[in-house]
Amino acid sequence: MYTVGVIGPNSSVERIIQLGKEYEMTMNFVAFPYHDFHETVNIVKDNHHAVDAWFFSGQISYMVAKNTLQSGENLVYIQHTESGIYKCLLHMGFYQGEFLNKVSIDEITTSHLEQAVKQLDFAPKEIYVKTFDVNTSTKELMDFHIDLWNQQKTAGALTCFEAVYRGLKEAGVPAYHISTTDMEIRQTLRILEEKLRAFYFKDTQIGVQIIEIEHFDKISEKAKSSYHLQYLELKLKETLLRFCEQLDGSLLEKGNGRYIIFSSRGAIERKIKDLQDTIYQLSHESHTTVTVGIGYGVTVHSAEINAQRAIQLSKEKSEQPIVIVQENGTITESAGEEDEVSFSYRINDDILLEKLKKAKISLKNYSKLYTLIKKMNWQEFTIKDLAAHLYWDESNARRILASLCEVDLVEYTGKDAQISRGRPSKIYRLK
Repeated sequence: MYTVGVIGPNSSVERIIQLGKEYEMTMNFVAFPYHDFHETVNIVKDNHHAVDAWFFSGQISYMVAKNTLQSGENLVYIQHTESGIYKCLLHMGFYQGEFLNKVSIDEITTSHLEQAVKQLDFAPKEIYVKTFDVNTSTKELMDFHIDLWNQQKTAGALTCFEAVYRGLKEAGVPAYHISTTDMEIRQTLRILEEKLRAFYFKDTQIGVQIIEIEHFDKISEKAKSSYHLQYLELKLKETLLRFCEQLDGSLLEKGNGRYIIFSSRGAIERKIKDLQDTIYQLSHESHTTVTVGIGYGVTVHSAEINAQRAIQLSKEKSEQPIVIVQENGTITESAGEEDEVSFSYRINDDILLEKLKKAKISLKNYSKLYTLIKKMNWQEFTIKDLAAHLYWDESNARRILASLCEVDLVEYTGKDAQISRGRPSKIYRLK
């Protein structure tokens, strides 16, 4: 049974939960209504660890949550179709006794409205549109509709927000709420069910962790006696067993400071912070570096191969981060850290591969750069930005950016004039 948090205006949340009863065997819905979509930030922050997935009544609250959590993996929102706009237009015509030719509408993009109007043989002649984003306030939208109404430019307003709808009604403006239909809600519930099935498959994938005490042979040589070495091994094994117990996994000792833990992907991902604490403790007990590689797979064999590849990649890094290799080829470096970055060795874009080949840039380096820029939400970036976050030296970062500019994957946009000392930094952006 998965717990799903439902976020939206109270009326929308109630409808979603009512229709969600069809899935009560697999999903338990919990209501998180708001008065204003900006409340989404605190709702997801305070309750994210209590739910398995979030269901949003609209795209704007979904966007707020995605920005807050820095991930959209377990989030779904209702895709509004033209039917919401058509329903409002019908209600306007019915309740006001005439088809209105002058209306104001707030929408997240104009393209949605244009598609709706294009399919009508008749449409309002004068449409005033206000687009909004995560930074738009309820007051700003209300002022937009009310100003047009007071200037007699419109005969009614259509809004996507329940709070705006209520405010307009109180102000005496004929207003209609562009609400979701049962069909749209049911379609999103089906998408959510499929997504949760994927979560279940991923959660139950086999996970293998290879933990290696570096330079264990030298530790053996320096041990005062075989007893001291055995005491150390018992201490290390006890630490690992405590961690293994949290994972409900099994521990295999390979000898010479190498251990393997078999568990599930879900358990490993939930206990990544505990793994970091365990590594710290092992390092403290052995007075040396501890390297970890994690592999996921549908079989023990594939998961172990991926773990071996992961630990080898970790050893290639001076800081020796936790590295994860997934079945689909996705690699995550510095897992559990703020500078965590994921990239892939596999891609089906032949044009991109040809450009990278021409630039003599590896797919790995491009994927890391691309993923970092998207994760940090950088519109523009400098050589220093890449060097600091990807642990590249500046000359290497400069060479990579110059090559990517040549094949039109990155473009130079100017220099940072705010630098008070030294030469201004060149500014780039992805194309």
